[in-house]
Amino acid sequence: MNKIITLARRPEQIPDEKDFTITSGPIPEIKQGQILIKTLFLSADPYMRERMDLSKSYMPEFKLNEMITGTLVGVVIESKSKQFSIGDTVYGFLGWQIYNVSDGTNISKVTNKSIPPQTALGVLGSPGITAYNGLLEIGKPKKGETIVISGAAGAVGTLVGQIAKIYGCKVIGIVGSDEKCKYLIDELGFDACINYKTSLNIKEALEKICTNGIDLYYDNVGNGLLNDIIELSNKKARIILCGQISQYNGSSPTINPKILGLMTKKSITMQGFMIHDFIGEKSERAIQQISLWIQQGQIQYRENVIEGIENAPKALIGLFTGQNIGKQLLKI
Repeated sequence: MNKIITLARRPEQIPDEKDFTITSGPIPEIKQGQILIKTLFLSADPYMRERMDLSKSYMPEFKLNEMITGTLVGVVIESKSKQFSIGDTVYGFLGWQIYNVSDGTNISKVTNKSIPPQTALGVLGSPGITAYNGLLEIGKPKKGETIVISGAAGAVGTLVGQIAKIYGCKVIGIVGSDEKCKYLIDELGFDACINYKTSLNIKEALEKICTNGIDLYYDNVGNGLLNDIIELSNKKARIILCGQISQYNGSSPTINPKILGLMTKKSITMQGFMIHDFIGEKSERAIQQISLWIQQGQIQYRENVIEGIENAPKALIGLFTGQNIGKQLLKI
C-alpha cells in the first residue's frame, strides 16, 4: 500500500502533529513514458511552513486534505520511459508519499556515487547552493573579516561557517543549545558560538567576541538580533538575508526602523535572495566546489534522520523547535 501525507488543518503557530493526516491507498500504476519511484528520503525544509498558510509566498500554499509536496530522493522500481531505468536513483520535487509516478518532469538522476544519495537534498542540494552562493555572491568574504551566522547549526548555517573559514574569516555562530555550540567549535572549526537561550545579553557577548567589529552577517532567522548586529557592524558591512524562520509561525517582526539610519551612516549593504536567483551555472559550480571540499576534508556535513513515514510531521515540526543539527531528513 501507498502512504500519503496530507495537510489536515492550517497551523496558527508552530505546527502540531494534528495538523497532518496520513492516508493509505493503492500503489499507483504507470503509463507509457512514466516511471514509478519508491521514496528513500524526504527533505524537511523551513519554507514548507509558509506553504501551510494562505498568505502569499513564492510557492503556492498547500491545499487542505491534499498531499504535501517537497523534495525527495528515491529509486526507480518500474519504468516505461527511455530516460530512466529500474534501479536509477533520482531526486526532485514530488509528493510526500512512499510511491510517486513521474514522466521525468522536475526530477534528475543522482550521478555522484561517491557519497550517499540523500546528500542531493542537503550538502549537495538546495542548502549547499544557498550557503555557497549567498555567502560568496552577496557577502564576498575577505580574509581576516568577521562573520556572524544566525541559525548556525542548520543545514545552511553549518556550511556557511565552514566556507567562511576556508576563505580565512573569523566565524561566530548563534544557536539554541550548548550541544550545538560544542559541535560548531569542536568539529566544524567555528571560532566562537553563542547560545541565545542562555546568554543574558547577546549584544554584549558579541562585543566581547567580535573585537574588530562585524563585517558580515548571514541571517537565517530574521529576528530582532539584526538591530544589535547593525550597531556592532563595521563600515561597509554586508548583511545577507537568507531565511526568516522566526517569523514563519506568526511571530511579529522586531526590527527597529531607526536602525536604517545607522545603516546609511555606515554604508551597510543588506540584500535578500532566493535559491532561484542562482539556478543553472552558479548552482552547478556550487555543487562541484562543495563536492571537492568534501573530498579534501575541508567540509563536513551532518544529517538529522528521522525514520518512518508516520513520523513525517515530527520531522517538519522539529525544524521549528530546534531539534536538528545539520540537514533534517525523513528516511522511509
